[in-house]
Amino acid sequence: MSIYEEKLRQYIMEHGVEAEVISFNQSTHSVADAAEAVGAEPEDFVKSICMVTMGGKLIVAIVKGEHRASTSRVSKALNIPKPRVASPDEILEFTGYPVGGTPAFGYEAIFLMDPKVLEKEKVYSGGGSNNALTYMSTVEMQRVSGAQMARLRK
Repeated sequence: MSIYEEKLRQYIMEHGVEAEVISFNQSTHSVADAAEAVGAEPEDFVKSICMVTMGGKLIVAIVKGEHRASTSRVSKALNIPKPRVASPDEILEFTGYPVGGTPAFGYEAIFLMDPKVLEKEKVYSGGGSNNALTYMSTVEMQRVSGAQMARLRK
């Protein structure tokens, strides 16, 4: 288990989050990799797309695994200039987790969630590392992250 997975497990335990971190012996970096590891469909996953505002704040757009997040829609939802997608180094710096393992909660950010996410009762998301996933209800994900609902998908 990586230090990132352990860090996420600790956060879940300390904050009473109803979620499970599942570790694998194979990559779960992409939705395709994760779907293969779990034996599930891309619709059973969400992605945490990290963006940065002009002022240097982190925004996390939570969208279903088969969707892409739109910087224009994020801009409109928050009534701010269009943010840019964060670099891998920035993602690690802002969230404390590497790209491909970034969970949808557990760090300081402005969280947004596309309404389509709530069409699924439970989903998989980043589990802290490239070899782990978090499995939890979408309602719990919204509660823990404090995500505002907005159409974010392209």
